[in-house]
Amino acid sequence: PKTHSTPQTAELAELVRRRRQLNDLQTQESNRLLMIHHPKVKKSIKKMLKTLNFQINEIDQLIREHIDADDNFKNKDRILQSAPGVGPQTSAMLIANLPELGKLNRQEIAALAGLAPYDCSSGKYDGRAHIWGGRKDVRSVLYMAAFTACRFNPAIRALAERLRQNGKAYKVVVTACMRKLLIILNTMIRNQTLW
Repeated sequence: PKTHSTPQTAELAELVRRRRQLNDLQTQESNRLLMIHHPKVKKSIKKMLKTLNFQINEIDQLIREHIDADDNFKNKDRILQSAPGVGPQTSAMLIANLPELGKLNRQEIAALAGLAPYDCSSGKYDGRAHIWGGRKDVRSVLYMAAFTACRFNPAIRALAERLRQNGKAYKVVVTACMRKLLIILNTMIRNQTLW
C-alpha cells in the first residue's frame, strides 16, 4: 500500500515536479533555437531561455531550503548524495517521490520504481523479461544517475562492465545499473550509512 505523504513531502514533490516542467520547457526552447534563422525570433527564444534559467535557479534554491528545513530530509539528502552518481536533483526527486526508500526490501523497492524484471512467458512460449509499471519520474531520474554512476561509481561500473562482457544489450545493462543503484541507496537509507 502507498504510504501517506506528509505535507512537507507533498510540498517538496510539487517543487521537484515544477523544476522538471521548467527543465522540459528549457529543452524545448533550446531545440527551437537550433532551427530558427530569423533574428527577432532568436532573440525571443533567448529571452525565454534566460527567464527559464532564472526560474530554475529560483526553484533549486526553494528545494534546497525545503530540504534543509527538515532534519529527516536533510539526513536522507546527505546520505543519498554521498553515493557517486547521485546529485542534488536525483536526491530531491527520490526524497519527494519515493518516501518508502529505506523501508522496503530490495525486491519491493525495485518493483515500486518499475525496475523489477517480469517474465513474459506462457506455456511453451518463453519471452524476454521486461520492466514495467512503477513510478516514471523516479525511473527517469535514476536513468541519468545510473548513466553517471557507470563512470564514477566503482560498484556500478564493475556491474556494467561484467554485463557488457557477457554480451548484454545496452538497455539491459543500464536497467540493471539503475536497479543496483536504487538497491544500494535503499540499503544506505535503511542502515543510515554514507557511501
